[in-house]
Amino acid sequence: MNEKNNRYYFRVGLTAFGVIAAGIFLWTCVQNWEEFRQLISRLFSIIAPFIYGAVLAYLAAPVYNMVKEKLERQINRLLKKTESRAARNIAKICATVCAVLLIVFLVSGVIMLILPQLVESIIGIWNSLPVYWTNINQYVQNLLKDNPDAEQAVIDILNRIYIEIQRWGEDYMRRMDMNRITDIIMQVSSGVMGILIVLKNWLIGLIAMVYLLNIKEKLLAQFRKIIYAVFRTDIANEVVAELRFVNQIFGGFIIGKIVDSIIIGFISFICLQLMKMPYPMLLSAIIGVTNVIPFFGPFIGGIPAAVLVLLVSPIKCLYFLLFIVLLQQFDGNILGPRILGDSTGLSSFGVMFSIIFFGGVFGFAGMLLGVPVFAVISDLIRRLVNSKLRRKKLPTEDQEYQDVKSVDAETGVIYRNK
Repeated sequence: MNEKNNRYYFRVGLTAFGVIAAGIFLWTCVQNWEEFRQLISRLFSIIAPFIYGAVLAYLAAPVYNMVKEKLERQINRLLKKTESRAARNIAKICATVCAVLLIVFLVSGVIMLILPQLVESIIGIWNSLPVYWTNINQYVQNLLKDNPDAEQAVIDILNRIYIEIQRWGEDYMRRMDMNRITDIIMQVSSGVMGILIVLKNWLIGLIAMVYLLNIKEKLLAQFRKIIYAVFRTDIANEVVAELRFVNQIFGGFIIGKIVDSIIIGFISFICLQLMKMPYPMLLSAIIGVTNVIPFFGPFIGGIPAAVLVLLVSPIKCLYFLLFIVLLQQFDGNILGPRILGDSTGLSSFGVMFSIIFFGGVFGFAGMLLGVPVFAVISDLIRRLVNSKLRRKKLPTEDQEYQDVKSVDAETGVIYRNK
């Protein structure tokens, strides 16, 4: 009896100590928030290559697993063995090579095919700005030719804007002295160093990806081992099941959304070429990249792209907006469900809420990952609620609680409104 009491008081004391320590730690972080934020940023910058490697390994894992399983099966069949260590090692090497080549091919393809055309489009836009301005003036004159007063007022506003832009550029160049030139050089050097650091992190991340792909089974086994050591068996089973659900949600959604956005980008490029739209590569790149964001992505990318088309031709801008609406309908009702299916289980309202909330808190990353994160949180809440209901011997189906008046506390019988 005394031993049980000692264990009980020890757990209570340990819990109290943990709560007090956590409270002190949180208060210290709040009081020294700037230093704490810098420390976290420094830690993230140190482990950034491994984060990149984990992301690359997660994205390349489906290709790695498919090649490894099929190749290992074929080699074992040739060796007339059920399982062979040599076949497993050869399959791992070939699968790793395929995964690395896939990443290199995609990155080099983007750089070699898309980047030059994007740069050419941006330079073309910059050089053609005076022509675009003249086109806008002519369009306003033709639109308001029956109302001379309104036409003159709008043209005066446009001219003042153009003059202000010119004056700002001239003043900026006139104020250019050695200190400002030094600042620009420092900013450019800082930008170049930032790019080199990012490239270094991605190269190290590619190496880390190779290691992670080949030891992921061992790492997962060790992680499950820790879970079963820390928690009770029934709780550990729930944790492992929930982690499996998290992997299913994130893997299916993120990889599916990337594939969907690549297809949408290609469709946009082909259609814009056929429609003879200006800067088709730039516009399709904007549409494809922003399409990664669920629900709002096509509109977020469509607005700046429509502005670029408007500078060239207002009529083509109307056609472009119509194309964006049709493309969004095609993606939302046909292509997206085909690729993603019901991978998150969220309603349309849940998708919209998660994007707005997590996007407002975490920015672009929140808009991209908000849907799967909210799906996981919803599933955790659903599991907890259903577990509590089952303990009370109450039904877990949503429809059972429609028109509920009361529930008998003794028998669990549900009384409904008549």
